[in-house]
Amino acid sequence: MIALANLRTQWTSFLAAFLATAFGAALISATLIVFDSSQPVVQPRLEGAAALVLPAQAEDEFGNPSDFIPWTSGEAQRIADDVRGVPRTDAIVIDRSFYAQPFIGGTPIEDEGAKESGHGWSSAQLAPYVLTAGEAPTGFDQIVVPVSLNVAVGESISINLAAGLRDFTVSGTLDGPGFYFTDDYAAQLNPGVRSVGVVGASPAIEELAPQIQEVVGDRGTVISGDARAALEPEYISHRRNLGSQLIVAMSTIGLFTTVFVVGSTLTLAVSERRREIGLLRTVGASPGQIRRMVLGEAAAIGLVGGLVGAALGVSSTPALRALLLNLGVAPPDFHIHISAWPLLVAVGVGVAVAVLGAWAAAGSATKVAPIEAMLAVAVERKPMTRSRWVAGLVALIGGLVATVVTATAGADSRINTAIAAAMFLIVAAALLAPVIIGPIVSMVTWPLARRSKSAAPMLIRAELTTGTRRVAATAAPVIAAVGFAVLLSGMVQTMAAAYPAEQTEQARGLAIVVPDRTAGLSDQVVLETGAGPVGTRAPLPTRLFVHEASGDVMVVDGIGSLDERYAVAGQAVLDEATARLLGVQSGDTIPVRFVDGRSEEFRISQVLSLDPARGTFVVPRETVRDHDPSALTDSVFVPEDQAPIEFTAGAMVTDAYNYALQDYRVDARLTNWLAAVLTVMAVGYSGLSVANSMAMSAHQRRPDTAVMKGSGGTVRQLLSVAFGESAIVVMIGSVLGLIVALPPLGGMAVGLSQVTETEVGLQVGWPTVLSVVAGCLLLASVSTLAVTRRVLGTPPG
Repeated sequence: MIALANLRTQWTSFLAAFLATAFGAALISATLIVFDSSQPVVQPRLEGAAALVLPAQAEDEFGNPSDFIPWTSGEAQRIADDVRGVPRTDAIVIDRSFYAQPFIGGTPIEDEGAKESGHGWSSAQLAPYVLTAGEAPTGFDQIVVPVSLNVAVGESISINLAAGLRDFTVSGTLDGPGFYFTDDYAAQLNPGVRSVGVVGASPAIEELAPQIQEVVGDRGTVISGDARAALEPEYISHRRNLGSQLIVAMSTIGLFTTVFVVGSTLTLAVSERRREIGLLRTVGASPGQIRRMVLGEAAAIGLVGGLVGAALGVSSTPALRALLLNLGVAPPDFHIHISAWPLLVAVGVGVAVAVLGAWAAAGSATKVAPIEAMLAVAVERKPMTRSRWVAGLVALIGGLVATVVTATAGADSRINTAIAAAMFLIVAAALLAPVIIGPIVSMVTWPLARRSKSAAPMLIRAELTTGTRRVAATAAPVIAAVGFAVLLSGMVQTMAAAYPAEQTEQARGLAIVVPDRTAGLSDQVVLETGAGPVGTRAPLPTRLFVHEASGDVMVVDGIGSLDERYAVAGQAVLDEATARLLGVQSGDTIPVRFVDGRSEEFRISQVLSLDPARGTFVVPRETVRDHDPSALTDSVFVPEDQAPIEFTAGAMVTDAYNYALQDYRVDARLTNWLAAVLTVMAVGYSGLSVANSMAMSAHQRRPDTAVMKGSGGTVRQLLSVAFGESAIVVMIGSVLGLIVALPPLGGMAVGLSQVTETEVGLQVGWPTVLSVVAGCLLLASVSTLAVTRRVLGTPPG
């Protein structure tokens, strides 16, 4: 009851905590709704399949389930024949997907799913799609195309395959996407099989699935219903993973900033209420009751903020969906589905975050002595308590350790590690700030006090140095805002300087042939470049399945090379990291399974240091092409003086610098947007707290202001003092924010220097940082001056 009464009478003191909690809950509910809605769904191409039989999955280098280990054509055919013996199965389809992209009028039709657009005609039963005109293909020169292409039956169409452009006669048109060839021709283009579809009566599939599994045995796994979503195109999986990373980063920073803002706001509120709490102690309130009062206030704020935030989150999901689609990090068929559990979690998180943020403030409140009710002014007796020292030093050590880890982290975790380091250091700066605030304030105001005839510098110094914990709590949101602005803007610029520089250096003196609106380069284009074993690089990527010492199967990226140093039949060249991962060394022989399901043994001829231009697991290009007929070349590197002039459509020539920029452009776009979103979030949260904290501080000093006015202080002088205090607090917070962000940013630069083998300097986005500092100063000044003018009885304006 006391907590609720306090909320009614002192709601302005808790406004920033309420808004921060509401926005935090809104972010959690929105991201959880989007995350729940973006889970894999059954692809339209497979909706007609009652069940799918899938092979075992390999693990990636991190031990996560990854690619399905393909069957050979013979293995898949035996499984299909066995499943046909199960009653009530209408059709058994050996499903294949491979690269096929149409050229209309000599121009490629762009399609991000082109690598998996080609299928055998039998796969049309899995949709099911139906012919709108014509008939199924019967010869290797016939094809069924989508009716949306507006190509009539009997007309010719050019289809780009991995071997190159080939003309086909349209035998029929289909009411769905994809290009359908004869099953025999599809088996030539993609011999390996990753799924066998079962067409049957859906109501009976729950009974059929166990029977099919019994027939298949340990050769594969039978899935049905929503589980069929496990088989989705690679580009959709990639989009989903990128979207998940963005959502996780937003949620992490949102939660941290919410706890930080709520904690600093409630700490300031408690410090300004020491006389009130002392009075409660005088009339008999125990420390436990005081703690429960503060935590009860926080819980009430969290509950109301969580409920408001959950509603805001639901209304903001369309905007978040549009952002993800615009960034290309969401599946094209992504739709919002609202369920109850994200809203309940958001409300619960709102309460938990508010209570967690208030925990330190509650501990401080229990130490208020009854005698403080008799004091005319609340004076800090001990700015740094033992628990504050311990927590601050632990956060500092954690930040320094995370900074060191940032320098050695992998590419996938470097950004998250740097953000974690910044979070630790921001907390450390906020907790340890009282130690350095006094000296900084004295240093800044001393020259002003000597030169100025006004008493303002002296008053400012006295006010700030006698309330260092209050100043630290007020400066905390500025530390967070500026710290994240420095870190995130610096990360973008540091990576923009590192990665293009690395690729430019690697490709110096070379011309690069790259795809032009196609999914990759065909063998026809590679042949036109004149690529050979000396002076050129035409890496052909594929996926290789290798048995680990533990018996598990790991999938790694393989490269088919033309380089005579590595392209030796029966031999493979590995980099050191891959060799360690697989537990092999030079001279060992290992079996390797290819995407067509066949295996070969390779002798490890060399184990070399990391070289992205060479690849991690290199075998002869002819070997890769023999096993992977639909593999596409990403790019071809040729000496500048031998650069070809003309190509078949779908390829173009660029130089090293533009190639590096283009290659980084997609990642840069996502990184820039991520940094922008996270910066806006961090600054928005902190801006609320800055305005509220400054207003609270000015409001609590109204007796002092009235005394100074009664002593002859003019409105202008008192407003100058208020503005001076705000400016110095913002300056302190900005300096500390800059200091705490530089170590993780430096660790990131060191790590990128090691990875790219180029000199990467520390980069800071000064325009963004200065804008954030100016915004914090504006918010602090406006809120402080508005409250001070009200106290003075002068109408604003």
